[in-house]
Amino acid sequence: MEVRAIAKNVGRSPQKVRLVVDAVRGRTVNEALAMLSFMPQGAATDVYKVVKSAASNAANNFDLDINDLYVHRIYVDEGRTLKRFKARSHGRVAPRLRRSSHITAVVQEKGAS
Repeated sequence: MEVRAIAKNVGRSPQKVRLVVDAVRGRTVNEALAMLSFMPQGAATDVYKVVKSAASNAANNFDLDINDLYVHRIYVDEGRTLKRFKARSHGRVAPRLRRSSHITAVVQEKGAS
C-alpha cells in the first residue's frame, strides 16, 4: 500500500530541494529521517517534515509499522514563482524570481508491490 504526503508552496527553489530528495530516495524511513536531520542544507528540514508526515499517515490511517516502510517515490515539482524587482544603478531594475516547490513523498511497505 502506498501512502503519500504533499507539501505545497515550500519557499525553496526546486533545484535546491532536488539535491536533498535524491539522497533519500529508496531508503528506509528511519534511515532517511536520520540522514535528513544531519544534512546541512536548508531544504533538508522541509523534506524531513514531508517524509515524517507520510510515515505518520501510514501509521495512523492504515495501521502500518513505521519500521517496515521505505521511501518508494519522492519528487519535487515547481510551485509558483513570485516576480520581484530590485533597484540597480542608473535608475534601472533587475528581476528577482522567488521560486517555490511542491514536495511529494510516497512511502510503501517492504515486500509490497
